[in-house]
Amino acid sequence: MSKVSGIIFCFLIALVATYLGNLMPIVGGAVFGILIGIIINNFFEKPKWSVDGVKFTSKKILQWAIIVLGIGLNFNQVKKTGLESLSVTMFTIVTAFITAYGIGKLLNIPSKLKSLIGTGTAICGGSAIAAVSPIIEADEMEIAYSISTIFLFNIIAVFIFPPLGHLLGFSDKAFGLWAGTAINDTSSVVAAGYAFSNAAGEFATIVKLTRATMIIPISLIFAFVELRKKKKQASSGSSLNYSFFKIFPWFILWFVVASLLNTFGLFSDNFIHYANILGKFMIVMALTAVGLSANFKDMIKTGVKPILLGVIVWFNVAVVSLIVQFITGQI
Repeated sequence: MSKVSGIIFCFLIALVATYLGNLMPIVGGAVFGILIGIIINNFFEKPKWSVDGVKFTSKKILQWAIIVLGIGLNFNQVKKTGLESLSVTMFTIVTAFITAYGIGKLLNIPSKLKSLIGTGTAICGGSAIAAVSPIIEADEMEIAYSISTIFLFNIIAVFIFPPLGHLLGFSDKAFGLWAGTAINDTSSVVAAGYAFSNAAGEFATIVKLTRATMIIPISLIFAFVELRKKKKQASSGSSLNYSFFKIFPWFILWFVVASLLNTFGLFSDNFIHYANILGKFMIVMALTAVGLSANFKDMIKTGVKPILLGVIVWFNVAVVSLIVQFITGQI
């Protein structure tokens, strides 16, 4: 019963967060959810009867949300952008991870936090962090900190990218490609793209969709890295029970299945529309639970270094996106 009451608690807070997110779409319901959760847990402390349900929501409902969001992904749409955006996307992803691990090591940032900031910047912000965090067994503080860091640069990007694009004389397609590969969260990509022009907004959205599919291989890479670590620990005489079936991110497999069913045309437009709404709300619920589990004191102890890492990774990705476009003649 305590699990159900905790889930309902997260559900009610998520309703408020979603309402606020609709009023301020640049911020979004997920960020409001995590912020409200952090405020409640750190200034008032969440009720003891909610603990089990909050934990369940932050873990299981988070994974189910990723599966539901897979219903809205159509691989045929991804093909429309072709190789022109794929080359830029691949270079920006590689840049994000090299920078995150290289600079993160210099700044002495914990490994899991580096992985989450790198993944969030490389692929699609909060959704990518949500997909990878269960695989690498990140704790609530690391998830909350990384999402807050990514969110900060999303907001900055929405305001500075459109005027920069006009100043540099970008075409609609060039700006759409830049926004789609260098801004993290989908809502921020859409906001920046359409602020430049309708054509740029449409192209940026498709590029972002292509980039989002990279969640699949990146999640699998993280899964096999974790599998190798656990296997090594088990073979070295550790008491750890290593199991491929426990470590493998099965929710990513079901995400792919849901996406393929959509690609084959088995879902109606109406069903896809409501599945997207449900999936996004479930993400808000899950991140609300993450906020309710995050300890603000631990976040303060981590300091400003992760934010510094975030800005360096984000800047490098934005610059590399422009360089690759310039070299390939797309600017």
